[in-house]
Amino acid sequence: MGFGSGPKTTHTGKCSTCLMKMISKVGFGDDLCADDSVLPLDVKHAWNKSTGGTVAFINQDETAEEDIYQYLVFTDTEESTFDNSYWKLRTIKVKSTQRAKHREHTSEMQCVHHKKLTTGTCKEVQSQILQQLDIEPDRPIGYGAFGVVWSVTDPRDGKRVALKKMPNVFQNLVSCKRVFRELKMLCFFKHDNVLSALDILQPPHIDYFEEIYVVTELMQSDLHKIIVSPQPLSSDHVKVFLYQILRGLKYLHSAGILHRDIKPGNLLVNSNCVLKICDFGLARVEELDESRHMTQEVVTQYYRAPEILMGSRHYSNAIDIWSVGCIFAELLGRRILFQAQSPIQQLDLITDLLGTPSLEAMRTACEGAKAHILRGPHKQPSLPVLYTLSSQATHEAVHLLCRMLVFDPSKRISAKDALAHPYLDEGRLRYHTCMCKCCFSTSTGRVYTSDFEPITNPKFDDTFEKNLSSVRQVKEIIHQFILEQQKGNRVPLCINPQSAAFKSFISSTVAQPSEMPPSPLVWE
Repeated sequence: MGFGSGPKTTHTGKCSTCLMKMISKVGFGDDLCADDSVLPLDVKHAWNKSTGGTVAFINQDETAEEDIYQYLVFTDTEESTFDNSYWKLRTIKVKSTQRAKHREHTSEMQCVHHKKLTTGTCKEVQSQILQQLDIEPDRPIGYGAFGVVWSVTDPRDGKRVALKKMPNVFQNLVSCKRVFRELKMLCFFKHDNVLSALDILQPPHIDYFEEIYVVTELMQSDLHKIIVSPQPLSSDHVKVFLYQILRGLKYLHSAGILHRDIKPGNLLVNSNCVLKICDFGLARVEELDESRHMTQEVVTQYYRAPEILMGSRHYSNAIDIWSVGCIFAELLGRRILFQAQSPIQQLDLITDLLGTPSLEAMRTACEGAKAHILRGPHKQPSLPVLYTLSSQATHEAVHLLCRMLVFDPSKRISAKDALAHPYLDEGRLRYHTCMCKCCFSTSTGRVYTSDFEPITNPKFDDTFEKNLSSVRQVKEIIHQFILEQQKGNRVPLCINPQSAAFKSFISSTVAQPSEMPPSPLVWE
């Protein structure tokens, strides 16, 4: 493993949806240009994103037996300008029987925004997609508790990207809010070490809107796969990975966001060793009011902070730092640091290493958890055992690790302070010398950014959640939010139902969580 170098249609009175269906069924006709040449045209007037697809309908010639449609097919990959872009002039012939259906469907579509679509009409709308602008699912690359991720090719530029399917979004209000929060976060993030949304697929009519598809950057692997692989990990690898994790986490925490599920599988890595934090299905804004309870349904058990294990009803972004400490130790030792069969056993393994915590360190724990600790034998810390993780567990490494694995969350090091630790100096230098996008090289040398670890301003705003009161309301708001994200210059995307893997993709389901979070009832 090495380090990388640094319009659908115009408003012509014709039914654009029906026209797309005809194109899909009949196929492309003969090219009207004998030499297959392209025509430079001013196509600003022909560009329309209201339905999706790169077609400009320009003419219809009706005869007794057939309609002849002429349309322009956009062939340029440039998305920033459409003046004098290259379009091909093509034609299709539609029999009179199809023309009658077209007229009927045109009348039907005139009120599509005012009346509920019939089931048949909905299926037609969903199937009327231009093939060259469809996303074709390739293969699954990840399954989680809240989504399925497939690799696909973006037909607009040919780049390989990832497509996350969020199924069964509108089952209940809690699920709706969680998905909307994640969606808004993915569109909010702007950081090289945090995965963000590149695009969101065009939704169907709201009455048939049940799933959401988000396009993100495609990453070749994740930290879990790397850790369990036979691939050697040098000290440089460990430092540059840890640096990027903390760099992304500092950004998230500056936005007021708790990830709440930091684990190796949620740290994506590409072929250049660039790392991105992903999967924000459990993320939320930090609650500053300690009297308000927070859910305990967070964090995979092996990376769960002791305050969560002990039933604390309020916690801070320090839970993410604990998870990073566990991952740091796993990078050094190539094995899970605290691998227990139950939450109680997990807590026992932690106290075996850190020793019996003080009452002050357990001040937010439930009474049952405190009683469990106090009933057991008093344990002394055994932190020197961390030096046995590997030969890479140097004094600086263990010192930083011990600052992360602190029982009392108020005394745990922050992401900002961890980045200032001398152990990460080499990781920072490596990342900004040949991996980052914020620095660049010139003929005279490397030009470095003025801010190596940027934060966000303003913070992520979650006040929108307070006014969400019904599933239907959230559904309408999410639908409108997705449409607003597509008002840029990019052509909207849909899934190609004719692709080979379509059935497998559409039927793929999310993985079920294999473990339940601890409850205060465990300690009673």
